[in-house]
Amino acid sequence: MLQEPGRALDLVGANKHGQQMFFANMHFHRRKTPRLRAPSRRRPSPPTSPFRPAPGEQLALFEMAPDPKVVRRLADWENSELTRYCHQVVLEHTEKFGWRANQRNDVIRSLKLLQTLRDTPEAKIRASDVLVLPAYDGNIASTLDVLAAAGLLIDDRPRRVEVYFASKTASLPEPMRTELETWLLVLLDGSKRAPRQRQRDPATARVRILAITPIVTAWAQAGVTTLAEITSQDVYDALPTVPTKRVPALTGLRSLFTVLRGRRLIFTDPTRGVKTEPAPRNIPLPLDTAAIRNALASPDPATALAVALIAFHALTAHQARHLLVTDIVDGRLSLDGRSLPLAAPVRVRLTAWLDYRERRWPHTINPHLFLTQFTAGRLTAPSHVFPWKKTTLRPQALREDRILAEAHANGGDMRALCDLFGISIETALRYTATAAPPPAPARSRSQP
Repeated sequence: MLQEPGRALDLVGANKHGQQMFFANMHFHRRKTPRLRAPSRRRPSPPTSPFRPAPGEQLALFEMAPDPKVVRRLADWENSELTRYCHQVVLEHTEKFGWRANQRNDVIRSLKLLQTLRDTPEAKIRASDVLVLPAYDGNIASTLDVLAAAGLLIDDRPRRVEVYFASKTASLPEPMRTELETWLLVLLDGSKRAPRQRQRDPATARVRILAITPIVTAWAQAGVTTLAEITSQDVYDALPTVPTKRVPALTGLRSLFTVLRGRRLIFTDPTRGVKTEPAPRNIPLPLDTAAIRNALASPDPATALAVALIAFHALTAHQARHLLVTDIVDGRLSLDGRSLPLAAPVRVRLTAWLDYRERRWPHTINPHLFLTQFTAGRLTAPSHVFPWKKTTLRPQALREDRILAEAHANGGDMRALCDLFGISIETALRYTATAAPPPAPARSRSQP
């Protein structure tokens, strides 16, 4: 309270009229991943022969966390055959993706840290071992890219939907949890056994997990230990009364019991014969025009271009993220077998973004139209929150606004909507139902 801006803290003056107190950890925040020190000038010698990873792996007898200081010191002098082999791969990645010197040095030192921490120096490296590198000031993403390119990575990382599933089913009894894990595996990877099933998108799996876990948890709390005990009456009683929740819950339960019945983990399918009314469709609503104009005038060129692509051409967020630079030629966008002429406002913002992209990342070889600092040195698409975190608009609402405006402009022409936006007839019905039919031409009365 007594410290003046721009002046050092006067402890004598602060304690003159009482004890000056401070809140802990308010003046200095340690970085989550401290910056690496300059690497040792001692570079690894070139490999003497092609590296061949060992087929086996030495298991640890005792789990003991190593001393970070000792690990860092040993890593500076690490010079094994694996380190020399990976060093050449890092140099190739540096030249190919245009890495800076600090990124290259971080990856080289991270590989040395991995080699120091491992019990089997000649075995392949698990991705879970790379994830602990920040505790030793190491790098994760670029190191994983190098190991994958070298063919030395064992990707044992759980998928995000699997982590979400584990958090939702942690309290369930063991037989029931095993049955749900079998269902999730078939849902994500598909099955060639009867009943055959294609693999589903992780977003679809997440929606079904969210729909059925409250029901399964309630059964477990009632004393049920296995899904083989569930009857059709239990399904009827457990389904939500709200139609918007009842249909997804029944769809998820049917998927679950169909898989378990095919794997002979249950005797009968309790969802067979259970029917429910279809959920009511939501009515698409228009957005505020002023909000769309403000987003189109965003100072961030990526945000302005993404909003323009969806506001004028009704792209989905997934399509916008995975657009390639080569998809746009001579002012036309090639998308899912369709060739769309870009609107003039979209072309203006596209030019501004491409100019910024060339200045910001002149040496990137990422083929995607949208880039971030993280993806510029890789070949992957940006995350689903880019660039929407800089605007209050949601891409799905913006897409619905564009299709709704077209449906009102053409008088509810369903065929035109399907051809222009590549949507199905069922989807087009949501928008044409809101458009008023054109007035019938007035008939002139014949005079007597």
